[in-house]
Amino acid sequence: MSVKPLIAAIVSLSCAGFIAQGAQAEDYSKNSKAKEWNLYGEQKALFSGKVVDILCELTGDCPANCGDGNRHMGIVRADDNRLIAVLKNRQASFNGATEDLLPYCNKNVDVDGLMVGEDEVVETQFYMVQLIRETGAAKWNKTTRWTKRWRAKNPEAKGKGAWFRRDPRVKKQLARTGHFGLGLEFDQKYLEENE
Repeated sequence: MSVKPLIAAIVSLSCAGFIAQGAQAEDYSKNSKAKEWNLYGEQKALFSGKVVDILCELTGDCPANCGDGNRHMGIVRADDNRLIAVLKNRQASFNGATEDLLPYCNKNVDVDGLMVGEDEVVETQFYMVQLIRETGAAKWNKTTRWTKRWRAKNPEAKGKGAWFRRDPRVKKQLARTGHFGLGLEFDQKYLEENE
C-alpha cells in the first residue's frame, strides 16, 4: 500500500466524528429495501447525495477520478450536506465500497443501505451501501463489483477460501512483518510456545 491511500484511510477514520455527525438525525429508513445484517446499531438508510473522494473533500487534495480507486470514498448527503463515510459494500467478504462508488465519482446518486453504529455516539457510525443508482435512473445496481475486480487484478491468486488469504499484498506484508505485525521471530516464538 502506498503512502497516499494509507494517509487517506487515517484521515477518513480519524475524522469519523465530523463525517458521521448527525447521520441519523432524520429517519432515512422509509422505503429502504436494504437487507438487514443484525449488526449492532444498524438502521436502514435510503438517501441521495454526491459521491466524493473523502481526502479531497477534507483537505483539497483532489486527483482526477477520485484517486482511481486508491482512496476511501464517501457521499455528501443532499438534504443536510453531511459527509457520510462509506466503508462497506453489500458483499459478506471483508472488502470496502470504493470499487462500487468509483464509477459514480463526483456524480449525484441515490443509495440504499445501512447506517451502522450507535445513534448516541455518531462518531462510530459508518455506511454500508447495498444499492446505488445515478440520480434520475430507474434501475438500482447491487454493490458487488469488488470481488470481480479483485480477481481481474490478481489472476495468480486463484483458489478456494477467503480472498485475503491469497492476496499478493497481504502475503507480502505477512512475509515482512509476520501475522502479529511484530516480526517473523515473534511468530516463530509464539508457535513454539503454543503448539
